[in-house]
Amino acid sequence: MAPSIKVFGSPTSAEVARVLTCLFEKNVEFQLIRVDNFKGERRLPEYLKLQPFGQALTFEDGTQTLVDSREICRHLAEKYAAQGTKDLLGSGTLERASIEQWLRTEAQSFDPPSSALVFNLAFAPLLDMKRDSETVERSKKELKKVLDIYERRLDETEYLAGDKVTLADLSHLPNAERLVKNEECSSLFTSRKNVFRWWGEISTRSSWQRVVGMQKEPPHII
Repeated sequence: MAPSIKVFGSPTSAEVARVLTCLFEKNVEFQLIRVDNFKGERRLPEYLKLQPFGQALTFEDGTQTLVDSREICRHLAEKYAAQGTKDLLGSGTLERASIEQWLRTEAQSFDPPSSALVFNLAFAPLLDMKRDSETVERSKKELKKVLDIYERRLDETEYLAGDKVTLADLSHLPNAERLVKNEECSSLFTSRKNVFRWWGEISTRSSWQRVVGMQKEPPHII
């Protein structure tokens, strides 16, 4: 019997990679329907029924359809709370509040500059586009400020929301992976002792390594 959960998208997409990591953390069976991020008009008709504008990610759990990666991860952490990695959203009200605070920080403060850098430094060359140097420099400055906050926080706790890994940490993986491996941006992480230690902890998790492996597989052009 096929899994009830379907993920439409490419593992190279940060949104899709975030969801795949959570699925692996929770040991949830799923079916990945690979869709090329850059081939919107040629995407599967089945996918376009769910996402007529061809967004990067669609998640189906039975009759429920979601498109926001962080909301999907919350859904998985709550629905499958008893299996896989426990307490990805905390075990009580206070823990949940702390995790949600750092999830907002990731979404509102870390993601915008890191996504801009990933696009300009990793994807623009593949698309034969010229990098926006002004955006790159501005994004570096913004990201430095965020990582300085993380450095101070991680001097007090092992992970952002406390002493165990949560969605607040895992949500950073897709963009951070590309920036750490980029010669121009790697020092943003390696020069901060606590941030680099934290990165080492989360990036070596088997869930993320499985996603990295999937990203290296030849794409299925749809």
